[in-house]
Amino acid sequence: DEKADVAATLQELARDDESRVVIAAAGGVEVLVALARDGSEMQKEEAAGTLWNLSANDDLKVAIAAAGGIEVLIALARHGTEGQNDCATGALWNLSLNEDLRVAIAAAGGIEVL
Repeated sequence: DEKADVAATLQELARDDESRVVIAAAGGVEVLVALARDGSEMQKEEAAGTLWNLSANDDLKVAIAAAGGIEVLIALARHGTEGQNDCATGALWNLSLNEDLRVAIAAAGGIEVL
């Protein structure tokens, strides 16, 4: 699956902060949130894993939330496969390190999944 392969490659690249910024500048956050919401099971897992890595960057935490990522990640944490759950909860944990996003996660019903 080509999209899953691309998301997996981005996941590896997103371990580096400079690459995280490049991925986001190219519109990657919005695409990854959409893939985590609407993709195949493997695409969702790879996209959520990439969002987890991107969420290590403080600015990208806000970008992920702005792209609707909180709700998507909560849904994967609740109803996804084991891999999707692991990646989504990791990303949500990183997002929760931002006080404003912690409130947004709670408001979206995400406390139970963390």
